[in-house]
Amino acid sequence: MYGFGYPMYYGYFDWTYILVLIGAVLSIAASAHVNSVFAKYSRVRGSRGITGAQTADILLQYANIYGVSINRVAGSLTDNYNPRQHSVNLSESVYSNTSIAAVSVAAHECGHAMQHSTNYFPLSIRSALVPAANIGSRIGIPIILIGLLFSSGAFGDKLVTLGIWCFSLSVLFQLITLPVEFDASRRALIAIKEKGLMADDEYYGAKKVLTAAALTYVASAAASILSLLRIILIFGGGRNRRD
Repeated sequence: MYGFGYPMYYGYFDWTYILVLIGAVLSIAASAHVNSVFAKYSRVRGSRGITGAQTADILLQYANIYGVSINRVAGSLTDNYNPRQHSVNLSESVYSNTSIAAVSVAAHECGHAMQHSTNYFPLSIRSALVPAANIGSRIGIPIILIGLLFSSGAFGDKLVTLGIWCFSLSVLFQLITLPVEFDASRRALIAIKEKGLMADDEYYGAKKVLTAAALTYVASAAASILSLLRIILIFGGGRNRRD
């Protein structure tokens, strides 16, 4: 039996659920850590007294980037840079806040704008992968399940293999995201220091905030890899998949 949807079936325990559990624990731990660090440094006001929006404006000018709008968006930790709309979008907890966390996050999003302006190759690849990754994450598992309906023939095997490859696109997207995010934080920290947006002791806090945020991407990538591994272990053996 496949046991994909059942941890135990007729006395058989599907040990691959351990992979899912590890991925979930990593993601939850990383999310809890970034929320804790962000909350801590959101309560520490930066000595320069500049807001997240002002930080973005300063750093975009510092990088000679023009024509990029700075917008307020709803939610917490919903900050992003949109390369298609040429906009730095800052959450309500960052846009008008003068905390170390707010300045750090705004600088990070400007780091993405800097990448875009210099045609940073990993960012270009990630942007190109977005449509395929979104489709792959949605249709990968359904294609695999449809393939199982044809488990008595080679056509079913091909569908299952296609489904695995589709799901792999979302994992590839997660992996390419890692250098993009780490590089954006690196650029942000350099810019913060060169523009003197923080005192030396505050700079340490900025590193803590951006490192915690980066760990969420690492955890997400690890969880995706573990999910893909589980799918391959269960469905990736061609005719060996069958009872």
